Amino acid sequence: MTVIFSKKCEYGLQAILFLSSKTRGERVSADEIASKLNIPKEFVSKILQSLTGSNIAASKKGKSGGFYIAKDPSQIKLLDVVKAIDGLDVFDNCVLGFPHCSKDNPCPLHNKWGKLREDAYNMLNDETIDKFYEKTVNKINSL
Repeated sequence: MTVIFSKKCEYGLQAILFLSSKTRGERVSADEIASKLNIPKEFVSKILQSLTGSNIAASKKGKSGGFYIAKDPSQIKLLDVVKAIDGLDVFDNCVLGFPHCSKDNPCPLHNKWGKLREDAYNMLNDETIDKFYEKTVNKINSL
């Protein structure tokens, strides 16, 4: 169940973690990513194009082409991926969608959601994808 991220963002995080599990510079086709992660190929291509535009992923066309990580995984925060795909509105907007929700005019969930939102933002901002290498490899190998 998606709580704060779109399905596209979830897939983007999975794809970047998958790419980070490869040897630096190793190119992987959208077909391989889609097959391994059970994501529609067209969706993978669109997501990775967004991440390429944000300099998180890169691609090369041709026979030996494919997608790969654009920079060192220790330089890519999980928040960078979220920002590239979903943006950061989830961290600013009311969880219930009420307009003008604020500390002075809170919705019923404002205070509890505010703490969860802050914790989620901090975790995504503090964690870089290199920290998940071993767990990513183990997860991918179990698929």
